[in-house]
Amino acid sequence: MARSISRKYSCSRDYLSTISRKKSHSSTVLGQRNYSLYVNRVLKEVAPERSISSRTLDVMNTLINNIFERIAMEACNMMYFRNRCTLTPEDIKKAVYLLLPGKLAKYAVAFGSEAVTRYARS
Repeated sequence: MARSISRKYSCSRDYLSTISRKKSHSSTVLGQRNYSLYVNRVLKEVAPERSISSRTLDVMNTLINNIFERIAMEACNMMYFRNRCTLTPEDIKKAVYLLLPGKLAKYAVAFGSEAVTRYARS
């Protein structure tokens, strides 16, 4: 009994493996965000005369959730390999550079950093 109380908690790989074991279901499952509203807004800014079908919105939503999950898992792995318990912006930037190709990663990091500074200022 006394051993379990005095034991210190640290970052462990076991916690990451339990997260990665979760099965992904449709977008109606809790934990999966729905980005269809934002995809429509961006589409109307870029091409106001165009529209998008609901099936295509589902595909875009799945794509966004998939990329987000990949970036999050890669950033967690980097955090683990650096023996840290805190996720830093550098971990996320490195994960984006690892997962996305060349110029796309560069633009993603630039726009993401700009969005974070805008949010911090407001």
